Amino acid sequence: MGRDIQAIKITGEDRRRYRDKVRRSLDAFARMLRERQFDENPSMVGQEIELNLVDASGMPSMGNAQALEAIANPLWATEVGQFNLEINVPPRELAGDAFDGLEREIRADLNAADGKARGVGSHLVMIGILPTLDEHDVNESTMSANERYRVLNDQIFAARGEDMRIAIDGPEQLLTHADSITPEAACTSVQLHTQVSPDGFARYWNAAQAIAGVQVALGANSPFLFGKRLWQETRITLFEQATDTRPDELKEQGVRPRVWFGERWITSVFDLFEENLRYFPALLPICEEEDPLAVLDAGASPQLAEMSLHNGTVYRWNRPVYGVVDGVPHLRVENRVLPAGPTIADVIANAAFYYGLVRYLAEAQRPIWTQLSFSTAAENLHEAARHGLDAQLYWPGVGDTPAAELILRRLLPLAREGLSRWDVSQVHVDRLLGIVEQRCLTGQTGAAWQIAAVAELSRRDEVDRWEALRQMTQLYIEHMHTNEPVHTWPLP
Repeated sequence: MGRDIQAIKITGEDRRRYRDKVRRSLDAFARMLRERQFDENPSMVGQEIELNLVDASGMPSMGNAQALEAIANPLWATEVGQFNLEINVPPRELAGDAFDGLEREIRADLNAADGKARGVGSHLVMIGILPTLDEHDVNESTMSANERYRVLNDQIFAARGEDMRIAIDGPEQLLTHADSITPEAACTSVQLHTQVSPDGFARYWNAAQAIAGVQVALGANSPFLFGKRLWQETRITLFEQATDTRPDELKEQGVRPRVWFGERWITSVFDLFEENLRYFPALLPICEEEDPLAVLDAGASPQLAEMSLHNGTVYRWNRPVYGVVDGVPHLRVENRVLPAGPTIADVIANAAFYYGLVRYLAEAQRPIWTQLSFSTAAENLHEAARHGLDAQLYWPGVGDTPAAELILRRLLPLAREGLSRWDVSQVHVDRLLGIVEQRCLTGQTGAAWQIAAVAELSRRDEVDRWEALRQMTQLYIEHMHTNEPVHTWPLP
């Protein structure tokens, strides 16, 4: 989805040709799976981190074009909103001291980028939803200049036929309408990629789905939106609503949403790409010249551009990814449930917990998805998004239990074993899973700290909600730069 496109006028003929081309890509993909043309020994992981831009006072800065020009690094790119940037972290193997190297590399890249962004009036902040963002900050005029976002915006609203309705019930309530997809830009995430073999893909995807709720409970960092205190991880429901192509009538008919948990465990990666074509009309029906079957016949690996572009407009919380590197095709599970931040240490700890737990569960003799209904896994995700570490999550053999207790008593040992299978050095396992453990013991996630800090600032300084959010954001940025995990952050 990340590739640039030009402004286009889309016709019915474009859509027909595109559907035929995606079908032809699927035929080629199925043949590649049968003929075992993929990298069979993958061990690579990668990350993408989305960030917000603020000015010196902690308010949103619409300066991503200027910041990107100043940063001048091909690893950095724009995102939907002018107040967003994204860094793509090069893939690597996890073995040995990889986590330590990854943490040092990301910190160095972010510090360098922040220094350059400050030169053009912006500061970087890793947070699930920027607390100082107001409704007037998310409209078509604040969308990034890249043409692909405007084309995507036009196609989503053409499919929907009316403004977006965003309704969120939490400790406070939000009801608003949007005439662009820019509210999606409020949702900044960390995406964790795991390269897997075709034979192992279904096991890893199913395992990632099973633990999505646990991840969100542990990493919650998005309690405020447009001045309202909502869910612990409001980003989940906001993203689901902000890109919904369905008016109410289509929802009532059971049409699937574009932001989708899914509806069943899978037996093959092909299931997901086939579902994309079966259930979702094209938003960006752009055809390339490549004939994928002809490329296969010639002994090369096709790019399958249409299949991949279509896949990029179906926003699964765990998304399949097809890629070709140095002529060799591979598959990845892209895990998309975690918010950004609060610190790089927290981001890496969340990643270590995920990589360890997903590997253990994917390789378990009795798969977790044979003991857990798919609908329960989906319910766990939304329960965790609402309540964070206090969420009651269902887990086989345990029943309904608080998320923090589930992680401490049952899942941390499994994650530890999984990391040993990645051959991660024990000292790094101990440090990173120790951060997870302490976060569960203290109950202080990024969301919990934000809520408590705003309450304390409001009481102590007798300021209104917006001023408390602004001051909290500035304190958050100070703590973020210390790289001390969020469970150690003091209140103001």
